[in-house]
Amino acid sequence: MDREETLSFFPPDSYSDLDSSFTSSTTSASTFSARSSLSLASFSSSTSSSSSFAPKPLPHNCSDPHWSALRAAANLSPDGLLHLHHLRLLRPLGSGHLARVFHCRLHGFDDDHSSSEFALKVIDLDALSRSSGNYSKPDDDEGKMWHVRAEARALAEMDHPFLPTLYARLDASHYACFLIDYCPGGDLHLLLRRCRGHRLPPVAARFYAAEVLLALEYLHALGFVYRDLKPENILLRTDGHIMLSDFDLSFRSHVTPVLRRRRHRRPRRRNRLFCCLLGCSVSSEDEEPEFVAEPSSAFSRACVGTHEYLAPEVVNGRGHGNGVDWWAFGVFLYELFYGRTPFKGATKEATLRNILTREVKFPETNGGNGSETKARDLISRLLVKDPARRMGSARGAAEIKRHPFFESVQWQLIRCTRPPVVTGPAGSARERAAKVKRAQWWSGWRKSAGISSNCRSNNNKTKGLKPGFGLGLLRSKKGTAERNDSGR
Repeated sequence: MDREETLSFFPPDSYSDLDSSFTSSTTSASTFSARSSLSLASFSSSTSSSSSFAPKPLPHNCSDPHWSALRAAANLSPDGLLHLHHLRLLRPLGSGHLARVFHCRLHGFDDDHSSSEFALKVIDLDALSRSSGNYSKPDDDEGKMWHVRAEARALAEMDHPFLPTLYARLDASHYACFLIDYCPGGDLHLLLRRCRGHRLPPVAARFYAAEVLLALEYLHALGFVYRDLKPENILLRTDGHIMLSDFDLSFRSHVTPVLRRRRHRRPRRRNRLFCCLLGCSVSSEDEEPEFVAEPSSAFSRACVGTHEYLAPEVVNGRGHGNGVDWWAFGVFLYELFYGRTPFKGATKEATLRNILTREVKFPETNGGNGSETKARDLISRLLVKDPARRMGSARGAAEIKRHPFFESVQWQLIRCTRPPVVTGPAGSARERAAKVKRAQWWSGWRKSAGISSNCRSNNNKTKGLKPGFGLGLLRSKKGTAERNDSGR
C-alpha cells in the first residue's frame, strides 16, 4: 500500500502465543452474521513474512484521539514501535467465513479510556490456503489472496465518518490483523431482531438508509463496488451513527468524476392570487450543479455476496457492475420497512429463483402513510432487473438522494443529527446504562462543539426526529438470531 510504513518484525517465539490467543476456547465466538456471504474465489498459500504497517492518518480522521493513544503505546515500547503484544484481547465479537473479530484495548490504559479500545480483525491465512481447493478463481482477480488484499486496499483509503479507519495492519506468522474502530452498539441486524415485526419506524429507516447511502456514494467515488450490503455489515458506533464493515468482497474499477448541470423547477415566492392576476408563472426553472462519481465501467463475473441480496445479473452469471450495490440498497430498504427481504424463499435455491423470475411485491397494509408510499416507489425503482434501467446505475447516489423519500434529509448536517430512538422488547439494566453513557457522550460533544439548545430544538423540528440517545444496543452473548443458514 502506498501510505504504509514498516514498523517492526515480530520474533518467531511469539507465534505460539498468537495461536493460543486467537484459537483458544476462551475466545471462541458465535457468528455475528445470520446470513453467510457466498464466495467463489481462490486463495494462495500462507505467507511466512511477519511485519507491521501503520497507515498515516488521513485529513478527516487525523484528529481522532485513537491515533494519540497508539502513539503513546508505541512510545512505551523500548524500540518505540507498535507490536501485537501492546493489545489486550477482551472478548470475541464474532467470526465470519474469513476472519474473527476481537474487542481489544491498549495495555496501560484504564477501562474508561474509550480512545484505547479497538476492534482487531484476525485472518488466518493458513485456513484460507486449506480452503483454496473449494473455490474457483474469479476472472477479475489481480493476484493471490484477493479477499485479504481487497479489504486491505479499501481500508487503507477510507476517510469517511460512516466507514472504518485502519489504524494499523499487523502481520505475524500466518495471521493478518487489521486494527479498526470498535462499535459497541452491535449491528443493525441485531437491532431489527429486537424490534416489533423485525422492522424499523419510517423515521428511523430513513435515517439509517440515508447514512448507508452516503457511505456507498463515497465508496463508489473511490471506484469500489461493495457487493456485501446487508444489516449484519452495518455496525452502530457509540453515538448511534452507522459504520459499514467487511470489504473483503469489494473490487475496484476506474471512475471518472463528472460535474453536471441539472435543471429543476422550483416554486417562486410570490402571492398566488397576485400571480394569477398578472399572468405570471408560479414556478421557475433553475440550474444546480450535480457531482456524479460512479464506477459505471466496473465489471466482474465473480459470484460473491449474500444470496438474499444478490442482483439478477450476479445470479445468472452474465457479469455485473456497480448496479449490484443499488439493487442491494433496494433490498436493504425493503427489509428495514417490512422485516424480511423481498425474494426470500424456503431454500437458497428458491430465493435465487425468485430473484430471477419474480417482481417485487409489497405486503398489504391498512392505508400506508406517506413515507411508506414514497419508500415503495423508491424500492420499485431500485429493484429493476435490468441494471441499465435501475436507479443509481448511471447517476449514482445523486439521483437517489433527489427521490421524495429523502426530501426531509439535510445531507450536510446528518452527522450532527441525533439518531432516532428505536425501542424494542429488550430493556435490560445493561442497555439502560449504555443509553445513559451515550447521553453523556452527546452532552459532552455538544458542549465542546458549542451547540446551543436552540440549535438542537431547531434541528429536531427540521428533521422531524424525536430527540433521543441513539441506539447502541449491546451485542448478545449468544450472537444474533440465526436465519436459514449458519453464521458467516
